[in-house]
Amino acid sequence: MMQSSANEALKANNVDLGSRIGRICSLIGSNSFSTACRAALRRLNPHKAPSLVFYRFAVYHLPETWEARKADWMTLTAGIATMSPSIHRPGQGLGQVLGLTGYSEARLERLLSAEGDTRRILFLRAVRFLAAKSAPFDWKDGALFLLLRDREKQERLHARIAQDYYRYLQMD
Repeated sequence: MMQSSANEALKANNVDLGSRIGRICSLIGSNSFSTACRAALRRLNPHKAPSLVFYRFAVYHLPETWEARKADWMTLTAGIATMSPSIHRPGQGLGQVLGLTGYSEARLERLLSAEGDTRRILFLRAVRFLAAKSAPFDWKDGALFLLLRDREKQERLHARIAQDYYRYLQMD
């Protein structure tokens, strides 16, 4: 699979990435979603084996190909659960929200240059920062950030996040 972008992997299920992420955010953020399950998803750690709650959630709500990218889907699910109840704001990109909330430029640089497990950990730290500020963003950006593997597409995403960040950076 030479080109393994998140959109291509999800289209195998005939589901657009944005739609799937929107549904996942709605489900985890809904009042009918168990607080115990939400808490278990929040505690997911990509370095450890997932809980049964994650497996149940994955079987019913993630694309069939989720196992090939288990650590990334665990990170996404944990991040979405961490942001609850104020999770998803379509059209408001990750860079924009990081800029509006005063996220550190040095942290953003480390986040955008990180790979593998470090990328996942730094992403979850950024999510916790935004959750503390009750600042939802478009989780399609988060999904693309973690799931894209094509270097050129990653670089374009990083450039867009950085440009949005500087456009909306709140200077003191």
